[in-house]
Amino acid sequence: MSEFGVEPRSGPRKRGLGMGLSALLGNAADLAGADGVRRVPIEFLRPNAVQPRRHFGEDELAALTESIRAKGVLQPLLVRRLGGDGHYEIIAGERRWRAAQRAGCHELPVVVYELSDREALEVALLENVQRQDLTPLEEAEGYRRLIDEFGHTQEELARVLGKSRSHIANLIRLLALPAPVRTMLESGELTAGHARALLGADDPAALANQVVAQGLNVRQTEALVKRERQQAATSRRKPRDADTVALERDLSSRLGLPVRLQPRRQGGTLSIAYRSLDQLDDLIKRLT
Repeated sequence: MSEFGVEPRSGPRKRGLGMGLSALLGNAADLAGADGVRRVPIEFLRPNAVQPRRHFGEDELAALTESIRAKGVLQPLLVRRLGGDGHYEIIAGERRWRAAQRAGCHELPVVVYELSDREALEVALLENVQRQDLTPLEEAEGYRRLIDEFGHTQEELARVLGKSRSHIANLIRLLALPAPVRTMLESGELTAGHARALLGADDPAALANQVVAQGLNVRQTEALVKRERQQAATSRRKPRDADTVALERDLSSRLGLPVRLQPRRQGGTLSIAYRSLDQLDDLIKRLT
């Protein structure tokens, strides 16, 4: 499926990029009281087997639980049928379902959609990457799966989700970090800004430990990475032969122009730099 839109089972299915996503994820609460919303026993709901979200913050769950105790579940969950026994799989709203269990709710409002496994995963990914409380890696993984598994482009996702293309591209790059650095990012020891700076390091894991140990901010981390790369480049640069340097100095003195010798395994090159046509004319006269 190359487009996002999915319609409730009671109506025809349309596939319009962005418009269908807005109708599905943005306007489900507007269906309250209409035929599209029903209430089902909470024990008839099952979490999504391919839920993209891996972490549910305890503080956020506790706050949502108290809100549900006071006001109930205001936004319907998006679900699809599981077989014919009246059970449903949650596509969007698993955190509300978890908090509602803690709050002692017996029924929850849901909107039922007829979706294939592939469509359900796509919608779950799209719903999750729009949330503000994802970790950077969860959001990045969601974007990568939408691109790799569903053929969406960064430009398409940026337009539909209201993100900048650079935001999506920068987050996806974080997935290239080594596992120890990703663990620090996931735990909150490093921010996304730290992680982006470490992408340019030769040894991101070693520098990440140094950043955490010293409590460096993002700008200090960028400076640390820059120093590391400069030191690595210097260590890789072989010292120049003393005789070659002396010969360059002698030729430069005789010609009055900068001379550079670059020996190779067989032979080499001689470079003479000039700054004006007069210098070039004088050089030609000397050589001829």
